[in-house]
Amino acid sequence: MTRVEAINIKDGEKDTHRMMAEIGRRARQATPALASSSTETRNTALTAAANALRACEATLLEANEKDMKACQTQGLSGAMLDRLKLNPERVEGMAKGLEDIAALADPLGSVIAQWQQPNGLEISRVRVPLGVIGIIYESRPNVTADAGALCLKSGNAVILRGGSESFHSSRAIHACLIEGLKQAGLPEQAIQIVPTTDRAAVGAMLKDMADYIDVIIPRGGKNLIARVQTDARIPVMGHLEGLCHIYIDHASDIKMAKEIVVNAKMRRTGICGAVETILIDRAALSTHATPIIDALIAAGCEVRGGDDVQSINSKIVPATEADWTTEYLDAIVSVRAVDGVEGAIKHIETYGSNHTESIITDDPSTAEKFLNDLDSAIVMHNVSTQFADGGEFGMGAEIGIATGKLHARGPVGAEQLTSYKYVVRGSGQIRP
Repeated sequence: MTRVEAINIKDGEKDTHRMMAEIGRRARQATPALASSSTETRNTALTAAANALRACEATLLEANEKDMKACQTQGLSGAMLDRLKLNPERVEGMAKGLEDIAALADPLGSVIAQWQQPNGLEISRVRVPLGVIGIIYESRPNVTADAGALCLKSGNAVILRGGSESFHSSRAIHACLIEGLKQAGLPEQAIQIVPTTDRAAVGAMLKDMADYIDVIIPRGGKNLIARVQTDARIPVMGHLEGLCHIYIDHASDIKMAKEIVVNAKMRRTGICGAVETILIDRAALSTHATPIIDALIAAGCEVRGGDDVQSINSKIVPATEADWTTEYLDAIVSVRAVDGVEGAIKHIETYGSNHTESIITDDPSTAEKFLNDLDSAIVMHNVSTQFADGGEFGMGAEIGIATGKLHARGPVGAEQLTSYKYVVRGSGQIRP
């Protein structure tokens, strides 16, 4: 047991804050070694951690089973349990994700731009780590692996605070990351996990650790994001809910539209890239709505419809105003008729969360209007929203989908976890 874990966290919030301060100090102490480490050293740590995940598969699954049983007792939804569950394939996916991150180009030290001034000054803009990153996330244990690995790749120390649902799973995964750090000779405090489910730890991260944490990244539901945005005294990289939309244009292939919609909703209903609202061109109601809605219902999805679509199928549940702003994370979808692409854009601007939107159409000009006019982090054409994922974007993995406009937007991978500095070289110039 480490000294941090040995602190009696049952004595109240004061001890929790003392513990978090110690974790913060350790993270800050690790940053110089990380920032100056070689690409090879960090990649060695990632590869060793991947091997540790594979070697400890039985331990990981045993820890995950503890979490699954506890959450089943609490009555979590099937979609939430799916987010939590580990199996051999998902353990291998985490290990492969670490190897994919190791294979990426090193963002540190890369020259973003360089130029020479008339006076002979040579100026470069060079990528550097952010420093210490605090990540607060909920039930998906794979976030522990992805977040730890991406921070390591980008030379950042990280403090991980996972949800209580995945407490045992996350700690088992964290142990594998530590094994990777050990084998590479990097400081173990480079990747730390908060060893308590006490919510006071989150409060400490948000309000009392500005001396240690450079940026907070929340990944979770509306309540978590709202708390972080309200309480944080540290810069936040915003990851709002995934209120994703698909617009079905009248000039779209019905078969393609049906396949994309069913995949976007039902492949994995509990991820942030799952579509939550389907908008159908009013001019396509008579041709497209029935096969798409029938396919969704046949796949086990509850469809909630606006006034214009309720008559299409007797199984459609009437939609309320709240449905247009609900991230279901379940086998539920809302469907509404709109007046063409303009109507779709207006609906998304009114109710959306600026996450991911897709248009299904064979009309290039309509597609370009949708892609250009919407201000969401990810906009797509003839693609399932389930591709809103850093791994699918070639980033190896992601910490989340940033929906704000400052610093990073869309999938946050290793490159997005860097800042930059200016390096100026001269030959004796003085300013007149």
